Amino acid sequence: MIQVTEKAKEKIFQLKKEDGHPDDHHIRVAVQGGGCSGLMYQLDFDGEIKPDDKIFEDKGIKILVDKKSILYLIGTTLDFSDGLNGKGFQFVNPNASRTCGCGESFSV
Repeated sequence: MIQVTEKAKEKIFQLKKEDGHPDDHHIRVAVQGGGCSGLMYQLDFDGEIKPDDKIFEDKGIKILVDKKSILYLIGTTLDFSDGLNGKGFQFVNPNASRTCGCGESFSV
């Protein structure tokens, strides 16, 4: 399961509205090889639910995750920070044994 904080929920709804995404577009979270720690998060809007997607819902946000990525993301919380230390979505992932300084890549 992936959880969404209140700040992340508000930002997702704001971006969805600003970018003109229809209601049937959901958040897709994926993990791909790359980055300085070996694996990178990918976050995007997507209107297509694929046959092997796992679908989670938290605070009214539907989250689509492909079956390869789910193993890396179980228990993750999606947060949003707009503070002095950085602005953007952040993944709080209990499965990550190491993360890079920018927080965009990790290893298990």
